[in-house]
Amino acid sequence: MPESFKSRRFRWLFNFFPAYRGTGGRVIYISDDFHEVKVKLPLNWRTRNYVGTIYGGSIYASIDPIYMLMLMHIVGDDYVVWDKAAKIRFKKPGRETLYADFLLTPDEIAEIKRLAETEKSIDRVYNLELKDKNGVVHAFIEKTLYISKKSR
Repeated sequence: MPESFKSRRFRWLFNFFPAYRGTGGRVIYISDDFHEVKVKLPLNWRTRNYVGTIYGGSIYASIDPIYMLMLMHIVGDDYVVWDKAAKIRFKKPGRETLYADFLLTPDEIAEIKRLAETEKSIDRVYNLELKDKNGVVHAFIEKTLYISKKSR
């Protein structure tokens, strides 16, 4: 699905936001419906650590807010969405640009809304891989998000 003016504008503004800009990561694509986001994290002077690989903090920080922001855009203002927990497991040092693909399916969104109707709050766990251009995994990340329906 192509980017819309709205999603492209959000991507530009988000990449310019100082807290995200400092991670070294860049959002390179947001689908019109915010169900898909792509991030790249290049190895450069801003992300390189003492031993010449991508700093672990940059690896995590570049992907940290993405699922939360996606869900906030998709489910709207009737829901509270927060990052609750995260785990990262480094598999290989990042010696080149790494990529991450985030995807939330319509079935996942429907399940979140269904559960939020009957539960006070729910936790959803999302797994993500940072890969190089050849598909080699360099890091596994597990994100737990808290979601609840706002009381009226």
